[in-house]
Amino acid sequence: MNEKTIRVGIIGNGAIAHSAHLPALSTMNGVEIVGIMGRDYEKAKATAKSYGIPYTAKSLDELLRQDLEAAVLLTPKTVRREFLLPLIDAKVDILVEKPLASTLAECEYLADVSAKSGQIVMVAFNRRFSPINKQGIAEFKDKAPGLVVCNKSREFKEYRATLENSIHMVDMMRYILGECVSVKAEARWNGDPFYEDLCTAQLCFENGAVGVLCASRQAGQWYERIEMFGDNKSVIMESPDRLTVIKKDHEEVYNSTPLNKGWANYVDNIGFRGCDQHFIDCVRSREKPLTSAEDAFKTHELMNRILHSAGLPDLTNEWSK
Repeated sequence: MNEKTIRVGIIGNGAIAHSAHLPALSTMNGVEIVGIMGRDYEKAKATAKSYGIPYTAKSLDELLRQDLEAAVLLTPKTVRREFLLPLIDAKVDILVEKPLASTLAECEYLADVSAKSGQIVMVAFNRRFSPINKQGIAEFKDKAPGLVVCNKSREFKEYRATLENSIHMVDMMRYILGECVSVKAEARWNGDPFYEDLCTAQLCFENGAVGVLCASRQAGQWYERIEMFGDNKSVIMESPDRLTVIKKDHEEVYNSTPLNKGWANYVDNIGFRGCDQHFIDCVRSREKPLTSAEDAFKTHELMNRILHSAGLPDLTNEWSK
C-alpha cells in the first residue's frame, strides 16, 4: 500500500536550507514541498523554481493556506517563537533547526508548549542520524562507554561558535551517556568572548562516565571526531565517513564513501537525510521523535552550563550583539 504524501512547507531560505534540508526533502519518497518563504521574496521565488516548489509565500498566513501537514523551520533562532507558535496553533508538525531559541527560558517555554500541543515538534540534531555515528554507537549495544571525547573544530572564528557548532557534540554526549551531573569548562578568547579561540569541557554523567568536549577555532580545517572508550575497545567516528573499531588483537575500519555508487554526500553522511526522514516517519506514525523539543531542551540546558562555566556568553540573556 502506498504511503500518504506529506505536504511540507519550508520557512527560511538560508544556507542550511540549500545545503541540507531542501536536497534531502526534495528527493524523499512520500514528501511534497508545497511552499516556501524567506525574508527575501525574490530569492525564495528563485529557490522555488530550482526545486520545483509550486508556491512562494510572502507571509506565514499565505504558506498555511497551502494545507500544510508539516513545516521545516529554518529561520534565525531569535524569531523562532513567532513562527513556531502559530504553526502549532494550526496543527502543523514542525522540524526546527538548532538551537531551538536564543535564550534558555525561551527554549524551555517552546519545549513545554510543544510537549502539551499534541504536535510533532523535533529539533534537527542531525548527528544522531549519521550512518557512521549510528554504527559506532551500536558497537556498545546496551553498555555505554566509560569515556567519550568529542572534538568539533574549524579553521576560522565565528560568532558564538561553541554554542552554534559544539552543541552537536554536547547533544551526542547526552545521547551516548545520559544526563550530566557536573561541568567544568575553560575557554580562551582575544578581546571578544563572542568570538572565542577555543573551548574545552569535562562532563561527569549520572552513570559514572566522563565526557570531554574539545573545540578549537584555529584547527586549520573542519574537523569532527567522536572517540568512545570502554568494554575493552575503542570506537572512533571521524565525520563524515570513517569509523574505526579497535579491539584487543585487531582493528576494523569502515568507510561510507562507496554509498550511492561512489557518490555518497554531505546530506547523507552527516545525518541530514536520516534526520529529515525520521521527522517524516514520526509525522506519519505520531511517535515522539528521538530529538523532540523536550529532549532537545536538556541539550540546551547542558550547553548553557558549559558556556557559563567557561565564562562565555550563555543562554540566560538575549544578547544584542
